[in-house]
Amino acid sequence: MNTGDPMIHALLSQRSSPYAFDPERQVSEEDLTALFEAARWTMSSYNAQPWRYLVGVRGRSQEVWEKILGVLVEPNQVWARNAPVLVLTAIEHSFEHNGEENKAAQHDLGAASASLTFEATSRGISVHQMIGIVPQAALDTFAELGSLEPFTAIAIGYAGHDSVIPAPYAERQKKPRVRKTVEELIIGGKL
Repeated sequence: MNTGDPMIHALLSQRSSPYAFDPERQVSEEDLTALFEAARWTMSSYNAQPWRYLVGVRGRSQEVWEKILGVLVEPNQVWARNAPVLVLTAIEHSFEHNGEENKAAQHDLGAASASLTFEATSRGISVHQMIGIVPQAALDTFAELGSLEPFTAIAIGYAGHDSVIPAPYAERQKKPRVRKTVEELIIGGKL
């Protein structure tokens, strides 16, 4: 599905963030393990790997899935309730090797989640990352977070039919994917 842009890996242009997930189709444990293995191998500042994931799988870790759903902002709960896998992401702000602040933690979490997304797309699995969580609710709900900062959430599953989500989300999902040009993104220098 190359859209006429310079040739890039097809999976990058095929990736999408659906609102409609098939509520009946589970993601296998093998596929999920591969997604998090892809995240594990992501580069990070000082190889600190400051990202952590709390994973709830409907039917397999139902209580965790429900708790993650509960810490999403309400508009995200509306559509994410159909995703068979919900993930709460968190970051460690200090380097283990020296205790100093890791200013790259957010960046590194994003990179790891991008690797996870790339692996998911290669397997026909959809991923929708969202910033819309209630951080304090996550801290109150998940004691295992400790000093970690809850940061984002991820819905994982197979794309579903628009009929499983309210009309405004279905309309948003139908809009064409638009990206800035490379020229707009490069503000100095030259390719």
